[in-house]
Amino acid sequence: MSTADRSPRRDADQDAARHAVVVGGGLAGVTAALRLADAGLRVTLLESRPRLGGLAFSFKRGELTVDNGQHVYLRCCTAYRWFLDRVGGADLAPVQDRLDVPVLDVAHPRGPRLGRLRRSALPVPLHLAASLATYPHLSLAERAAVGRAALALRRLDPADPALDGLDFATWLARYGQSPRTVEALWDLVGIATLNATADQSSLGLAAMVFKTGLLSENGAADIGWARVPLGDLHDTLARKALDAADVRTALRTRVTCVSRTDDGNWRVDTEEESLAAGTVVLAVPQREAHGLLPPGALADPDKLLDIGTAPILNVHVVYDRKVLRQPFFAALGSPVQWVFDRTDSSGLTDGGQYLALSQSVAQDDIDEPVSVLRAKYLPELERLLPAARGAKVRDFFVTRERTATFAPSPGVGRLRPGNRTDTPGLYLAGAWTATGWPATMESAVRSGTGAARAALTALGRPAGRPPWEAA
Repeated sequence: MSTADRSPRRDADQDAARHAVVVGGGLAGVTAALRLADAGLRVTLLESRPRLGGLAFSFKRGELTVDNGQHVYLRCCTAYRWFLDRVGGADLAPVQDRLDVPVLDVAHPRGPRLGRLRRSALPVPLHLAASLATYPHLSLAERAAVGRAALALRRLDPADPALDGLDFATWLARYGQSPRTVEALWDLVGIATLNATADQSSLGLAAMVFKTGLLSENGAADIGWARVPLGDLHDTLARKALDAADVRTALRTRVTCVSRTDDGNWRVDTEEESLAAGTVVLAVPQREAHGLLPPGALADPDKLLDIGTAPILNVHVVYDRKVLRQPFFAALGSPVQWVFDRTDSSGLTDGGQYLALSQSVAQDDIDEPVSVLRAKYLPELERLLPAARGAKVRDFFVTRERTATFAPSPGVGRLRPGNRTDTPGLYLAGAWTATGWPATMESAVRSGTGAARAALTALGRPAGRPPWEAA
């Protein structure tokens, strides 16, 4: 074969080596694509859905723009905050000036009680002391016990593998936390962040949530959420950022096979085309990743199938008038968990109010008919919100995410893979990978950055520190 014959093949191989294909357009995939493109690679992003955003998206229902579920983040979620900055959406999802969570207990023997979890300007851990001292949902002895448990929690290392095999409830009981304390404090936060009760949560992941969010620095737990539809952030703005970075984005494109070629590159087959690439990032759920992994990519790929999933149910209610005067609240003594006012972001402008109920650990409700859920939750909202008792319900519907998160069960840490596989050029991303975080938007962005950094390092390109740490 002559030199002239070999040159086109060599050029094609070199072009493929500079090409990265990211499979999956959720937060992990978008992040990986942006980071790889910023480093100078030619990037193609493939997504089977007609939109980006993964499980944090919006859709139209009549005149309303509806989020599939209520998503929040904390000030300590530095990776997701970087993502918002990167796509130009930080101002559209601001963080509270100071942590303030109204907590309403409608089952108290002496009638409904409203408490608040808020921080002061004092240093950790004194920033929560005043709030805890006046928290009406716990007795004086229970509040004192919380302080002792918090001090013990600060001494734990969430990365210690020994914590992964223990459950959080057993540890809490060891430090004198009563069932009421678990319900009114630890599970109030843990269910929303872990999507599991304390008895079903890895101590390592629980320690990570509470130590980072509540006990790391003043302001770490301040809550942020989108004041616009999630699709504006995770789809519209994300797509603009990808376009500006010269990423080719292909929607409605399902990947059917990922295979290694004889020249050491990769072939990614879709239903429409085959792509040659030197780098592939699988940023899809764990079961889908398992189906696409080529032989030898992981020593024990079936571990991915052992990572359980947990559902989240979201209940959406549109009233004909305003029934809630706060942006959100948490509930005790009720099946209702967290209630958010989504009126403005949905585009409702005729004087009504749209409330979204975020129901984690929803195994008992996830498959119930809408009629059953309506009969269950509307009376509960009337218990919690007296103004709802005379209001007309214009619309009631639910959205179901049966595999919303990975289950943070004891032992899950040993199942979560890192970004690198055993095959050069192939990487994994997703909130379910070994980020050290539970299944959150923060974990997804961290995983995408981790996969991109691993790929760039292997290519001999400067990877640098994670962008949120660069300053």
